[in-house]
Amino acid sequence: MVAASATSPLTVLGSGSLTTYWRFQRAVVAAQLQAWLPPRGRILVDISGPQSSVASQAAAAGYAVLQVMPRLPAAADRRAGPWAARPQTPRGPATRSMHRRRASSGRLVRVVADYANLAFLADGSVDGVIADDGALSRHLMAEDVAAEITRVLRPGGQLLACVDSLVLGMSILAEQHHWAELTDLPQAEVVLVPWPDGRITRCFGPEQLVDLLTEAGLEVSWIRPRTVLSPSMVDHVLRRDPSAIMRLVRAELAAGAEDAGPAGAGNGTGNGGNESFGIYLLAAARKPAARNPVARGPAARKPVARRPAARPSMSGADGPAAAPQAVG
Repeated sequence: MVAASATSPLTVLGSGSLTTYWRFQRAVVAAQLQAWLPPRGRILVDISGPQSSVASQAAAAGYAVLQVMPRLPAAADRRAGPWAARPQTPRGPATRSMHRRRASSGRLVRVVADYANLAFLADGSVDGVIADDGALSRHLMAEDVAAEITRVLRPGGQLLACVDSLVLGMSILAEQHHWAELTDLPQAEVVLVPWPDGRITRCFGPEQLVDLLTEAGLEVSWIRPRTVLSPSMVDHVLRRDPSAIMRLVRAELAAGAEDAGPAGAGNGTGNGGNESFGIYLLAAARKPAARNPVARGPAARKPVARRPAARPSMSGADGPAAAPQAVG
C-alpha cells in the first residue's frame, strides 16, 4: 500500500476516500489473480511478500502454493485453514519432492528464504510464479529475480507481476522536490526512487518492464495499469452505493483489458499498456514452450528407405527393443 503524503495526488480526496479506494483496489487484485490463475498445472510459487494475500487466495482456489517470505509472519497473520502450514526452511531435494506432489485440494506452505535466490527449487519445477505487491520493484537488481523466475518455471509456465510505475516514482520525487531527477527520468534506463522512510524502490515504465522480462527469457503477454478508474470516481460511486463494488471491479477489469490490448497493440511498447494511468503496472508473461529439434542439411531432405517387415522370430530376440515408458 502506498503511504501518501500531504502533496500526493491520492490525498486530494481525504483519508476517508483513500480508505474506500484501497478497499476497491484489494478487490481488483483478487479478481485479477482469479482471472490469471493457470488453467493447467497446480504448483505455484508466490514471492509477493508477507503483506500480500494472493498466496492464500490461490491455495483456496485449489493450487499447491509455496510462499517465499523474508521473515516469519506475525502470529496474527497466520491464517488457520485446510491450506495453511507453518513456515519452513528450504531443505533442497526434500522441498523439491514436496513440490512434485500434486494435491487434489489447495495447500499453502511458507518458506523463509530470499526470493531472489530460489536455489532450493529445481529447474522447470513450477507451473506459475506470482510476484505481486511490487516484488520486482523492492529488489533493485530485478534482473536477478527475473532470471530466477524463468529458471524455475516449466516451459509454458506463467508469471503475474506487479511493479511500481513511473507515475508513482515521479510523484514521490516531486513530493521531495527532486526536480533535477525528474528532468532526467525520460533518458534513464533504471529509475530508483528514495522514499521518505528510507526505502528505495525501482520504478518501471511499460518499455522498461518489457525489456526486463524479455531479457530474462520470458514472452510478455500484456502490460496494463493495475487500476485505471480514478479514486474520485470510485469514491463517488461507493459513497452512494457501497454494494456497487463488484460492478466497479468488473468495469475495472474490462477497462484494463481494453487499455492493454493484445500483444502488438498499445502505445508502441508492443504489449499495450499506458504509463499515463495508475501507480502500479501489472504484467503477464510466460516461459516459451520447449521446441522439438528440427533436422537440417541434405540428410533432412532425403527420403527415408523403409525396411521390409521383419519376419516373426520364435525367440523374440530379433524383435525391436521396447520403447521406454513414462512413470507416474
